[in-house]
Amino acid sequence: MLAIVFGTIEWKWPARAQRRLRPGLRTDLAYWVFTPVVSGALAFATVVVVAVGVAAIAGVPLDRAAIDTFVHRATWFGALPRAAQIAIVLVGGDLLGYWLHRAFHRGRLWRFHAVHHSSTDLDWLSATRVHPINEIVQRAMLAIALLVFGVDASVVAAYVPALTLLAIALHANVTWSFGPLRYVIASPTFHRWHHTSEAEGLDKNFAGLFPFWDLVFGTFHMPRGKLPARFGVRDDVPAGLVGQLAWPFRRSRHSQT
Repeated sequence: MLAIVFGTIEWKWPARAQRRLRPGLRTDLAYWVFTPVVSGALAFATVVVVAVGVAAIAGVPLDRAAIDTFVHRATWFGALPRAAQIAIVLVGGDLLGYWLHRAFHRGRLWRFHAVHHSSTDLDWLSATRVHPINEIVQRAMLAIALLVFGVDASVVAAYVPALTLLAIALHANVTWSFGPLRYVIASPTFHRWHHTSEAEGLDKNFAGLFPFWDLVFGTFHMPRGKLPARFGVRDDVPAGLVGQLAWPFRRSRHSQT
């Protein structure tokens, strides 16, 4: 279904022409299996460990009812109406995601995130090219924040899949910028500038949902009537899945930051 939907919109509104059998296609297809199965499982296990650790520190018995009772009594958040919880999770979660994303563009963390930026042809298939360490750290940090605030489990259950689908859409090879909403909702054009290897777009557009965080912190870049032409990184990231998984742990001869 995703192939039909995104294949159609990329064919109708392409940001740039690229071959269907493009370089890196095999690697991206491999990530479509690896990321949800392996990285997803590892991230889930990490979240469980974090939850058990929080419960143990708080002296809460390890059963669902006791944990839910503790969380909702210990925080004001759990008593809020569902709509208010969703709004706070969306805005606050994106703010946390913004700073985590910026952190992954610096120092040692960049080598894990560079794997995601290594595709020289950006489209919806490249969305899952994510190193498991990148996936685990971001999900664990978000889980800790949600546990501390006592977010309703049903809100979390809807939040994570929605963000996953949005991330796929943001990588689509289309010209969409959402016009007057360009400063309100992240668009494929907004995210293409984040992925460009051109100097003017480096370290810009970190938000995953609300571009106003980039406006607030001075990292917004989306010139009207212009699209980036080049993608990828200057780092020596290997082309294949196995090489990319091992690469962050090796010494690099080059660095983008």
